[in-house]
Amino acid sequence: MKETVSDLLQSALAALQSEGTLPADQTYTPQVGNTKDKSHGDYACNIALVAAKTAGCAPRKLAEMLIEKLPQSSAVAKVEVAGPGFINFFMSTASAFEIVNTILDEAGQFGRNNSGKGEKVQVEFVSANPTGPLHVGHGRGAAIGDCLCRLLEANGYDVTREFYYNDAGAQINNLGLSVQARVKGLTPEDESWPEDGYRGDYIADVAKAYLAGDTVTADDREVTASANPDDLAAIQEFAVAYLRREQDLDLKAFGVEFDVYFLESSLYDDGKVEATVKRLQENGYTYEDGGAMWLKTTEFGDDKDRVMRKKDGGYTYFLPDVAYHLDKWQRGFTTVINEQGADHHSTVTRVRAGLQALNAGIPKGWPDYVLHQMVMVTRSGQEVKISKRAGSYVTIRDLIDEVGRDATRFFLAARRVDSQLTFDIDLARSQTNENPVYYIQYAHARICSVLRKLAAEGVARGLNECVGDLSLLTLDEEKEIANQLAKYPELIASSALQREPHTLTHYLRELAGQFHTYYNAHKVLIEDTALRDARISLYLAVRQVIANGLDLLGVSAPEEM
Repeated sequence: MKETVSDLLQSALAALQSEGTLPADQTYTPQVGNTKDKSHGDYACNIALVAAKTAGCAPRKLAEMLIEKLPQSSAVAKVEVAGPGFINFFMSTASAFEIVNTILDEAGQFGRNNSGKGEKVQVEFVSANPTGPLHVGHGRGAAIGDCLCRLLEANGYDVTREFYYNDAGAQINNLGLSVQARVKGLTPEDESWPEDGYRGDYIADVAKAYLAGDTVTADDREVTASANPDDLAAIQEFAVAYLRREQDLDLKAFGVEFDVYFLESSLYDDGKVEATVKRLQENGYTYEDGGAMWLKTTEFGDDKDRVMRKKDGGYTYFLPDVAYHLDKWQRGFTTVINEQGADHHSTVTRVRAGLQALNAGIPKGWPDYVLHQMVMVTRSGQEVKISKRAGSYVTIRDLIDEVGRDATRFFLAARRVDSQLTFDIDLARSQTNENPVYYIQYAHARICSVLRKLAAEGVARGLNECVGDLSLLTLDEEKEIANQLAKYPELIASSALQREPHTLTHYLRELAGQFHTYYNAHKVLIEDTALRDARISLYLAVRQVIANGLDLLGVSAPEEM
């Protein structure tokens, strides 16, 4: 309906331009928005305020002239000027319910578009070190990242999901030492336990599997344990493969799968790190100081230059990140989105600076970053901090075991990424209206229940079957539901564009609330079969949009609860 209003305003603007009231060489683009107060109509536009100066008259006067030039349309019941010159549109009841037919015709495709035109987009998310189970912070990244991928696909983009494994460096050495200590019978309580060793029970599980000579299969390799307690390299290789497999199982339990698993170690093995260093040196953006090699990141907006190669010859973590992102660019990804924890904030400027210093034609501000804040898990009002399996934090698997995959995914995606999130286990487990995922799923199940009752009476309704005369839907609540349904396609477009999956959870909660209120106030299984059938059609449209929206969140739409 916004497009209808915009087209009407474009016609009115063209008419005023042809008369000379507005300059013919000026381009005007009406911005049509939803009104917050329904007493002001369904849609509002500020074009009169924007164009008043070029017309040489007051905004209200221009608004009145535009209204006079609006073509006749059965979709519009009334148009008014408000405030300093806003144009408010009150849509006809008949036009409001056209969306019901559209939804039922398009079914699972409703809300999807092809604005992306198949453009390749890579989304990197989770990217946890293969040193232990995935914690709840990784879970938030997984929920946000996967939902963002689904939204981008719904907008016609060709999305590649990528997981970057930091399988090189000090943390991997510590992992190997920790497993070796367990292999030799030590525990974290022993004085000789590695100073920076990992202490969770999972280390004992890895050690047990290693001593048993187990074979584990990760994404790109199969590793058989030698069972030699003195072969640290073999222990390290086995431990990484074992924990990569465990993380993959965690993610599958969470309903998240990746197209590409990229290993940090491959950047060294393939010479890409050294090639990156050489290119930065040749471009004149490095210098030696204090035995270390520095990158002139201040030339690209950083507050100070950064060490690239340490005194001991090892590289700082951002240098392989630069090499990795150059590889992304060379793979043809003009749009790259990194979904990471807020603790990666400091790397954004450094990585972008390093990429600019390569003079590789990479645009400034590339790649995009979506940084999520921390998650606190609570039970009975108290913070839950420790998992027996992990030893020091709450894992994704813990949450899934406690509240199920649907609630875990929904709750972790339900807040703005830049706000801290409190995951209330008691709320997520509750079957009450206070639990948003239950509340939304219950709306879908309620509609399915009505259809089962109708079928029991001998009246079958297909998933996409619109029956009845929609003009019989005259209640304000019915029109409000229809208007809410009409907002869905725009929401899907804006959520992807703004990288804000949480707006979808809010939308579904509001739609479910409108439906439950309507359901409780007005019966649908009534003797007036014409009105019944019209209401059933509205029910079917609500069910379809809820199912479509939950699918983009990776959450199920149950038919019974």
